[in-house]
Amino acid sequence: MWKYDWLDDDEETTFIVIDCNWNELKNWDTVIAIKDIKVKWAKDIKRWDKFTKIRLTDNPEEIESWKMVLRTEFFKKA
Repeated sequence: MWKYDWLDDDEETTFIVIDCNWNELKNWDTVIAIKDIKVKWAKDIKRWDKFTKIRLTDNPEEIESWKMVLRTEFFKKA
């Protein structure tokens, strides 16, 4: 889920990244998993696992924590 904010002078698009509870996420926030997620080639993510210092990506439906890309629909802001 995202909302585009059009800027007329630079012709650039900015977007707002939203978690599962419709809270706005920003760089360096902390998020918590809301369900168990199976991860291929890595340790599975359990409910209530915490990810700190997230970074936003070019896709408003994804965030990055370390070297793992996470879908925002499975996480809430801590």
